[in-house]
Amino acid sequence: MNLIDETRRLCSLCGISGDEGAVRGYLIEQISNFPDILEMRVDALGNLLVHKKGVNPAEYTLMIGAHMDEVGLIVTDIQEDGLCHIAPVGGIDADVVIGRTVENPDIGLGVIGAKPVHKLSSSEKDEKPDFKDLLLDIGCKSAEEAENFVAPGDSFCFRSEWTDLGGGKVASKAIDDRFGCAAMLCMLAGEIPYDTWFAFFVQEEIGLRGSGCAAFAVKPEFAVILETTTAADLDGVRGDAAVCRLGAGPVVSFMDRRTIYDKELYRLAFDTARQLGIPCQTKTRIAGGNDAGAVHLSREGVRTMAISIPCRCLHSPYCVAQRSDMEQSLMLAQAMLGKIQEL
Repeated sequence: MNLIDETRRLCSLCGISGDEGAVRGYLIEQISNFPDILEMRVDALGNLLVHKKGVNPAEYTLMIGAHMDEVGLIVTDIQEDGLCHIAPVGGIDADVVIGRTVENPDIGLGVIGAKPVHKLSSSEKDEKPDFKDLLLDIGCKSAEEAENFVAPGDSFCFRSEWTDLGGGKVASKAIDDRFGCAAMLCMLAGEIPYDTWFAFFVQEEIGLRGSGCAAFAVKPEFAVILETTTAADLDGVRGDAAVCRLGAGPVVSFMDRRTIYDKELYRLAFDTARQLGIPCQTKTRIAGGNDAGAVHLSREGVRTMAISIPCRCLHSPYCVAQRSDMEQSLMLAQAMLGKIQEL
């Protein structure tokens, strides 16, 4: 199974927080054909939990997890002229969606519009756009017509094509965190050294909601979270403000806004990367957060680490990632499945 191909396929699916069914369905279809699956179930919130048999029985209960959901938009109201009010699902800047095409497979396409620039006052031109000022246009000319297609609560995701860039980079929506799902799919398809739980979480983008429930059910002693994290290695950004860099390998964090990570696992990850002969980096600023924030607080506590790929333009129609970072992060995650059991 090819990591990049699976990431591309998963990124093409629509699955904003609370509406992850298409992603979950694809994963279940694939995993159903894999060997050594001891258990697969979907919980009440929508998390997909998979227990895979390894070559050896596990000393510890280990859970590796990634979230299925992506950021997107939700319809809140329909105007008389057929245009729809929208709200963000997850952390999206309003200025990245203006003029963008969005889609819902059951409804079709739409475009996000704003007040034309020539109609803006001088003060409005200096203000940052707000979602209350944006509208979704699905091509209808009245509320009556629009209501045949769309209703409050319907979700839309960004519409973007997977694009291969120069220098081994790729661009797409939803790399956060379809990369992590694809990496876990690759591990599930092959042989693993020890029995392991694989958890595909829901609703990470709106507050780490699925992962806390999954950890409560699985009761792991150790957890590895696969994620993406913001890289600001752009022109004009100096020193630690870059946070992490594309092409410098997996990102293993020591702390973010939700978690102080297990120090032994943090050091073990860098030692393991050196043994594998791959680069490894950390975040140079305390920023962001991921499902580790909910997992490590479950029950009596869970020893937790995170392996992320650096990603530019996160939570936008085109996130940018490096192929080598993705492949090396999978290598490190696979190795950690064994290293943790041998502590």
